[in-house]
Amino acid sequence: MSTPISLAEARALLLSPLGPVARAGQDASRPRVSFEFFPPKSDEAEANLWKAIQRLAPLNPAFVSVTYGAGGSTRERTHRTVERILSETTLQPAAHLTCVEAGREEVDAVIEAYKASGVKHIVALRGDPPGGNGIGGVYQPRADGYANATELTAAISRVGGFDITVGAYPEKHPESPSIDHDIDVLKAKVDAGATRAISQFFFDMDAFLRFRDRVRAAGVTIPLIPGIMPVSNFAGLQRMGGACGTAIPDWLKAHFDGLDDDPETRKLLAASVAAETCARLQEEGFRDFHFYTLNRADLVYAICRVLGVREQATG
Repeated sequence: MSTPISLAEARALLLSPLGPVARAGQDASRPRVSFEFFPPKSDEAEANLWKAIQRLAPLNPAFVSVTYGAGGSTRERTHRTVERILSETTLQPAAHLTCVEAGREEVDAVIEAYKASGVKHIVALRGDPPGGNGIGGVYQPRADGYANATELTAAISRVGGFDITVGAYPEKHPESPSIDHDIDVLKAKVDAGATRAISQFFFDMDAFLRFRDRVRAAGVTIPLIPGIMPVSNFAGLQRMGGACGTAIPDWLKAHFDGLDDDPETRKLLAASVAAETCARLQEEGFRDFHFYTLNRADLVYAICRVLGVREQATG
């Protein structure tokens, strides 16, 4: 949830000799953070994932989410990862669930399985269109399936006992005709039982803040959590941004220009950009941040330190 700053607070920020990152270090409040992971495909990837989880777990995140491939393509790996988090850590897992390429009975069985295993939080997403084109491709719901994330959210609500997170697109979903339509969809998901929304990653701060203001003006009061992706692979970032409708600004491209063979500098730049984004959002009243970790801990850990998030005993 974010609380707009007062005029006096805004004036103090303008007059401060410090930048937003330095000011974040002076903030006595501790923001809430959460982390997204994806299920590993190999033993080596699983080892790397657990190194990341073990590094970030002492930061005491509000929850950690585990992604779920379209049509259940990672279902078993997602379940194994969620169950291991439940059995081997004190972290609260939020299991992703999609409805693409799946019938209602199949999806309902997954919801029940999550509930039986002790999962209390589901991230409800429609999922990417099949065929390898990703989001923005042609989507056709199955006749026997849930048509979208709103119907999926309602199905989870009917089972009951879950905290339900949904997605939000501050720069417009690639398949949407307008931001207004996106906000109507978000309102419908709230009516269906959604308890929080996490945004797609973004770099245009003004676009995100305009979206926040329009969401609140539309009467949506659930927490809107900014999704932060500190990516050091700029080519990969361009592909992801193009697929999900995230604008990649020229200034960011200039930062990474000529650094194809310099991964260490790219990592430093990625952490710097993400830290400043979070610090500025903190000054805009945001106290929750969701990090798309890509199963790596180093950049996210550093950014959390900037925000004042320190290790806490997890039991």
